[in-house]
Amino acid sequence: MMNKRVFSFLFILNFSFLISHSQTTNRILFIFDDSYSMYAPWNSNIKIEVAKRIMGEFLDSLKGLPNLELALRCYGHTTFIKPERNCKDTKLEIPFAKATVNATKIKQRIQKLEPLGTTPIAYSLGESAADFTPCSNCRNIVILITDGIEECGGVPCEVSAELQKKGIFLRPFVIGVGLDVKFADVFGCMGKFYDVSNEANFKDVLNLVLTEAISQTTVQVDLLDLARKPTETDVNMTFYDAATKQVKYNYLHTLNHRGNPDTIVLNPNITYDLMVHTIPPVEKKGITIQQGRHNVIPVDAPQGYLRLELDGALSKYFPTCVVRRKGEMNTLNIQDFGKTDKYIVGKYDIEVLTLPRIYLNDVEIKQSSTNTIKVPTSGSAYITKVSNGTGSIYTDDGKKVTWVCNLNKNLMNEIIYLQPGTYKMEFRYDGVRETTGTIERKFTITSAVTTTIKL
Repeated sequence: MMNKRVFSFLFILNFSFLISHSQTTNRILFIFDDSYSMYAPWNSNIKIEVAKRIMGEFLDSLKGLPNLELALRCYGHTTFIKPERNCKDTKLEIPFAKATVNATKIKQRIQKLEPLGTTPIAYSLGESAADFTPCSNCRNIVILITDGIEECGGVPCEVSAELQKKGIFLRPFVIGVGLDVKFADVFGCMGKFYDVSNEANFKDVLNLVLTEAISQTTVQVDLLDLARKPTETDVNMTFYDAATKQVKYNYLHTLNHRGNPDTIVLNPNITYDLMVHTIPPVEKKGITIQQGRHNVIPVDAPQGYLRLELDGALSKYFPTCVVRRKGEMNTLNIQDFGKTDKYIVGKYDIEVLTLPRIYLNDVEIKQSSTNTIKVPTSGSAYITKVSNGTGSIYTDDGKKVTWVCNLNKNLMNEIIYLQPGTYKMEFRYDGVRETTGTIERKFTITSAVTTTIKL
């Protein structure tokens, strides 16, 4: 039997957008994994005991919810896994009834379960379609509680897709508890994935998904361009609890297939501070979410692009640069040449880390356009010495001598990349005790060409 490493919750929703929440009955079918691997340890206890305890607390919280019916299907609980797997070991234990009645019944039944068999996820999902009796004003929600992946050769994603086509289920939601990274795609193909890394946040994630499933509280973040249109995207967003300053959610902003900001779900009982990780970041504080409706959070985030290129033949040396807000010393980004990065529209100061330094001020970033900066390709000075000594390289325009860099006194052969131009080198060997023993070499650097200087 394959070792299983994860609790996961698969939420498959079917609802009509034409029927209001008050007119709709929400029906939640719990599919509970009672396979033998549920004996494995996880956090404070074994998996089955942690699942029983948290499920019991969660079921207690559902008793008072209106327009809610519950049912329970189990698998892996009637046939011992040896000598052969029973890949049809699944059964509807408690049919649908109001939560006021069935929450207690389901809790009591789960408490009596003992792990025995295997994990027929695909078959259980297929059988669950018959558990929902016909209902015109119902939203069918399946919560699959499992500690691992399919073990009977079925393909849960294909079963889910087929049920979606028939209108039984809509988009799945997967919550992985202690999920190994390599299993994320296995469950992710069923729908939206949530990770639960420990039992402490197990309940929080359950409540979050329940909020989405029942109250239909949804959120979209509109990252606005200069025309006040939500066209900006592909940037990470961090939602903090405004009271505790703790991180609650991290999402990479996405536009859906219609070109609109994708819908996410936030706990409506928290006031949030939002940090949008543009360059520089944009912050919005004191955000409140209205439960049971679609919320839109507008954020001004107009952006353009900065492209850095080398002008001339390519060489082995690619410089980088420091990007700062105009007139400020705080470093916003370190950007390499040959790369394009996105910035909030405005003016920036750029320090190119060549030798000598190149300073570009008032570089403007415009909405949805690319400002391309080119600097000459550096050449190289190949310096050879016969022993250790002290030396430096300078520029000299006839009016002012400007230091560029020091030589490494411990290297007999040294390569230094320099911008095209005329330089001079001042050097003295360690054994020479007279100032007049200074050696001066004037040389010219050409892009992508090596110039040899012998001392």
